[in-house]
Amino acid sequence: MTSELPSRRRVLAGAGVTGLAVAAGTHPSARAADLPPLGTYDVVVIGSGAAGMTAALTAARQGLSCVVVEKAGTFGGSAARSGAGIWIPNNPVILAAGVPDTPAKAAAYLAAVVGADVPADRQRAFLAHGPAMISFVMANSPLRFRWMEGYSDYYPELPGGLPGGRSLEPDQLDGNVLGAELARLNPPYLKVPAGMVVFSADYKWLALSAVSVRGAAVATECLARGTKAALLGQKPLTMGQSLAAGLRAGLTSAGVPVWLDTPLTDLYTEGGTVTGAVVTRDGTPGLVRARRGVVVGSGGFEHNAAMRAQYQRQPIGTDWTVGAKENTGDGIRAGQRLGAALALMDDAWWGPAIPLPGDPYFCLAERTLPGGLLVNQAGARFVNEAAPYSDVVHTMYERNPTAPDIPAWLIVDQNYRNRYLFRDIAPTFPLPDAWYTSGAAAKAWTLDALAGSIGVPATALRTTVDRFNSLARTGEDPDFHRGDSAYDHYYTDPAVLPDSCLAPLWLPPYHAFRIVPGDLGTKGGLRTDARARVLRPDGTTIPGLYAAGNASAAVMGHSYAGAGSTIGPAMTFGYIAARDLAGVL
Repeated sequence: MTSELPSRRRVLAGAGVTGLAVAAGTHPSARAADLPPLGTYDVVVIGSGAAGMTAALTAARQGLSCVVVEKAGTFGGSAARSGAGIWIPNNPVILAAGVPDTPAKAAAYLAAVVGADVPADRQRAFLAHGPAMISFVMANSPLRFRWMEGYSDYYPELPGGLPGGRSLEPDQLDGNVLGAELARLNPPYLKVPAGMVVFSADYKWLALSAVSVRGAAVATECLARGTKAALLGQKPLTMGQSLAAGLRAGLTSAGVPVWLDTPLTDLYTEGGTVTGAVVTRDGTPGLVRARRGVVVGSGGFEHNAAMRAQYQRQPIGTDWTVGAKENTGDGIRAGQRLGAALALMDDAWWGPAIPLPGDPYFCLAERTLPGGLLVNQAGARFVNEAAPYSDVVHTMYERNPTAPDIPAWLIVDQNYRNRYLFRDIAPTFPLPDAWYTSGAAAKAWTLDALAGSIGVPATALRTTVDRFNSLARTGEDPDFHRGDSAYDHYYTDPAVLPDSCLAPLWLPPYHAFRIVPGDLGTKGGLRTDARARVLRPDGTTIPGLYAAGNASAAVMGHSYAGAGSTIGPAMTFGYIAARDLAGVL
């Protein structure tokens, strides 16, 4: 990884803080020491997402006193909003299910995916401690996990890749386990349909429920789960809701307090060692001290417009992300002020998104299902639509300066709309008027008219669709190789032949959906070592400071190994950090 050089903005901001301290005749840490004391713990954890809560749970079960401070009025962060896929090779759940994984396969695969972007010792640490982390969480919380069977690694053709996948998701959890605390769980990004209990792995089949026997069966099963839970008086949680609630229940059992509405202001140091955090609690600044250290798990900077403008390519903004709104880089900036190195700040957990009114929609199945294609502003295809979502956006940014691909357009026909769920809208049902008035969607009875409504050349769009249709009929895509990888076929329609992710567009009206570079959160942050310790640009550690999750530079580098490559490493490095603090790593 390469560290970021201090920017002029950062230098000036640091000078401003120092100037205020000098004017007051004190050092910033000395001033912080005069703040009201909020307690002393062995470990202070910043953030109540998957990384932070796993770190706190691990610290507590190692006999350390711990507190979690959370900026939001809810707990769970982006993890609670997510589908909660967890990518952990060789974990006990997939091995028990018969997945043919081995440490050698996992190491070869991760090295092939990540390349030289991430030191080998950090890759080894993730692979070595991930399975133990899963076992630990199951032993110390009500969480149980399910294998996401068939959800392929994102590059299964690489050495060690598994077409059947290595990803987990949380099993169903009864929210009653949290009592009144359940009301403070961060809500999901998309609500599960009323009366149903739905797992992430179900969505691929729910999208096909109108045209697939298995899809209809899965929908029935989801409804049956919901009915059973209601009869038992349960409050059923799945996906990110289950993950966050289960970790929070573990913290309750371990006696770990979680302070909500308590944002981080700064890190506190004594003699060059991080020994606490300055936070705002009940509207008043205070100092919470840490005997052993601080773990920063405060998330990325996806909702900080200035940071995105400083570090990332244009066009960029804060309106296309589905990350938690509180993620404004607080922990990253606090580490910077102590001289921490940064890495991967230009990158994010990208994915094509439709900028719908209110909130963006992160596209998964919709761009992969047969009968749709992506075109750029020239009306031409430019990418394998079924490729891993981060790759699609990387391609958009790489090509955009010379062949404008932002925004792009997902083009489908009425046959597609008659067959497949779109977001949460059933087949044949009309799309909301607001989608059209906002410019997120368009509809026309001819391709020429559709082209006019979205501002692309009509002749080019017709030519592109004709070419795509001819390829779809043969079941081969020599232009962009859609369908060549096992991953391409996860969100597809098995009834479509000869290739389940290729079908011609033939039935008007035609539909277009505006596609922009969305993300699940940023993936750059504080540079850390194999023990999750925060590093300076020269490679030395900042004593007492650890980071995990999106506040740290991702162990995945610029790539994405499989579903859950955000949460799996976040939890693992939170676990590693706490064990290092406890002296048992």
